[in-house]
Amino acid sequence: MSKTFDRFAGIAFLLIGLLFVIESQRISKSSYGSAVGPDIFPIGLGAILILLSLRLLYETFRYQTGTKNGETVQYKKFIIIFVSALLYAILLEPLGYVITTFAFLLIAFQTMERGKWVKSILIASLFSFGVYYFFAEFLGGSLPGFPVF
Repeated sequence: MSKTFDRFAGIAFLLIGLLFVIESQRISKSSYGSAVGPDIFPIGLGAILILLSLRLLYETFRYQTGTKNGETVQYKKFIIIFVSALLYAILLEPLGYVITTFAFLLIAFQTMERGKWVKSILIASLFSFGVYYFFAEFLGGSLPGFPVF
């Protein structure tokens, strides 16, 4: 990858991680009296993102300038997946988890590797339905399953 691209990506992910940690402090605490509240998961994800972005920034100072082994920077794929992730976050509540997750995974799979539509549709549908069923039905969690029109 490009050193400049990696630095910008590291800074962007560092800021997103900080935003996760800061904003998760605003989530209300558990009403059950448990020490583990609903803010633990976003804080953990934010901390992991901060650590990984710091590692990426550190690595950019260690390797040589330019691309390695003739690799080209794939901005188009990155932008498609980044925009898809933003749309996923925006449309999750109105369209539900199953539909948005299926669409995001299908777009991401096709962006990374064109073709193999049957395999992509099968994996995206199994993952979105499987995670929804496991979390909402088996664990009793709350996810916006399907849109309410």
